[in-house]
Amino acid sequence: MSDKKILIAEDSSVIQNITKKVLQFQNYKIVSVKNGKQVLDKLNKEPFDAILLDINMPIMDGMECAKRVRSLGDPDKANIPIVAITGNAKNYSEDDFKAVGIDEYLPKPLNFDNLVDTVNKLTSRSN
Repeated sequence: MSDKKILIAEDSSVIQNITKKVLQFQNYKIVSVKNGKQVLDKLNKEPFDAILLDINMPIMDGMECAKRVRSLGDPDKANIPIVAITGNAKNYSEDDFKAVGIDEYLPKPLNFDNLVDTVNKLTSRSN
């Protein structure tokens, strides 16, 4: 379990830091970035077991980023589990998330028990 790597894309340092600590406590390795473009840059360089994606980010938002991840040429990377984190889930339906390839979504403020359960569930199925 301790070799699972999670990529967190979140432009709020506060949320990023708390999320990172919670998941590190669960023995995940964490890499954090601030926007969707950086997610794609990181994915080019290294593999991850899941992506936590804030929907509202500068430069490239979570919806666009998820679409781009799903269209990557490398099938392993294109099929990475994606968890959307959103402060305004009401703006999107579950179908909107599914349409861009998001597997699960968590509303803000984050419930960290749910976060851990969701990440555990998604990463256990990637092996």
